[in-house]
Amino acid sequence: MTDTPFRPFETAFGREEALSHLQAATKGADDGELFMERRRSEAVVFDDGRVKTASYDASEGFGLRAVKGEVAGYAHSTEMTEAALKRAVDTARLAVGDGGGTMADAPARTNTKLYTDDDPIAGHSFPVKLETLRNIDAFARDLDPRVVQVSATLAASHQEVIILRPDGTEVSDVRPMTRVNVSVIVEDEGRREAGSAGGGGRVGLDGLLDPADWQDKTKEALRIALVNLDAEAAPAGVMDVVLGPGWPGILLHEAIGHGLEGDFNRKGASAFAGLMGQRIAAPGVTVLDDGTIPDRRGSITVDDEGTPSAKNVLIEDGILVGYMQDRQNARLMGVDPTGNGRRESYAHAPMPRMTNTYMLGGSASRDDLVGELKDGIYAVGFAGGQVDITNGKFVFSCTEAYRVKNGQIGAPVKGATLIGDGATALKHIRGLADDMALDPGMGNCGKAGQWVPVGVGQPTVLIGGLTIGGSAA
Repeated sequence: MTDTPFRPFETAFGREEALSHLQAATKGADDGELFMERRRSEAVVFDDGRVKTASYDASEGFGLRAVKGEVAGYAHSTEMTEAALKRAVDTARLAVGDGGGTMADAPARTNTKLYTDDDPIAGHSFPVKLETLRNIDAFARDLDPRVVQVSATLAASHQEVIILRPDGTEVSDVRPMTRVNVSVIVEDEGRREAGSAGGGGRVGLDGLLDPADWQDKTKEALRIALVNLDAEAAPAGVMDVVLGPGWPGILLHEAIGHGLEGDFNRKGASAFAGLMGQRIAAPGVTVLDDGTIPDRRGSITVDDEGTPSAKNVLIEDGILVGYMQDRQNARLMGVDPTGNGRRESYAHAPMPRMTNTYMLGGSASRDDLVGELKDGIYAVGFAGGQVDITNGKFVFSCTEAYRVKNGQIGAPVKGATLIGDGATALKHIRGLADDMALDPGMGNCGKAGQWVPVGVGQPTVLIGGLTIGGSAA
């Protein structure tokens, strides 16, 4: 791999030859494309005073797709040659059969650029990156003598894609991604607790290598660890809960967002299937998926089918008004694509996926909402969770939460889990604060074995009657 621009029509096969093979694969089909990709990624993990891992990966390849009705034929290869492309035609055509389809119009074009084209891997030398991680380690240990272990990660990737359609339309995008994570473990009187913080986006490394940035992340990781050092066992039972702004939107993403993706609703597998135009949330609740926010982790100038990303309203004032769509599911449901056709790489077919999914704020303050809790939980940090898309039932673990009694925030609690279902939780929202925030840029979303970067966000939210799993008597 080299740092020269990705030009497969000059280095792998001719454009006219590639177009001819694509047209042969999609003759009589409803849709299809040739997706070409080159990606380079780098990650360095500095753990407990030394380099734990340092990795570099470079890959390129193509995926050829032909779509007819509900069936898609897909072939991919790391061999960027005309011979490999010709072999892929036979596989893709299996979905087309005798043909009879009507080729969909190409996506609209866009001149929008949501992020830089600069390569974040080539922009800084490896010694500079390693020195930053060493400085993070030393800074964390100097902050508090109770710090016994520090792990810092710096990751960057550079993805170049070109999408060719049967009508000859060609779309390209260059996508950077960077992220810095810091985790610390503290110990006091034999008790150990951990805290982590991080973030990034579709930006270069300059800002993340700035000491002001990684020092803030390190301080936040330490703060969370020290909070948990004083935490008590979480209570159990049905309680009102206030969720903090920003990253707690991961619950919205998992428990509700997936249920608003087009494929699940077309197949009737979502808890929200067949409810278009109906009230599915409390009044005042508006949820959007927006891939157009500059530099954000989940943003995409165009999706992986070439459709420009968009700011899509999913729930408006509690009413379901839209689903997230790729081209195939949009056509089958008789609606327009929404710019949500995403894939992990050239080796994967696209499907409806979220970008940056968030809930708009209201007019209350955080203190107003916390003040309404007579006996509940204020949760501001989350780790992993599990969700059943068919019914929206979820279980999420809190990494930072507090007991609230009579409107007063009390001791931190450890081991709290939130249990419920997305459809019910939406209707039990009783208050929205005016502090909507997006997460710091650390989300990844898995679906059908594919992972893509995403963003989440929300204001402080008051939800009534969630089940809290805890160990306190």
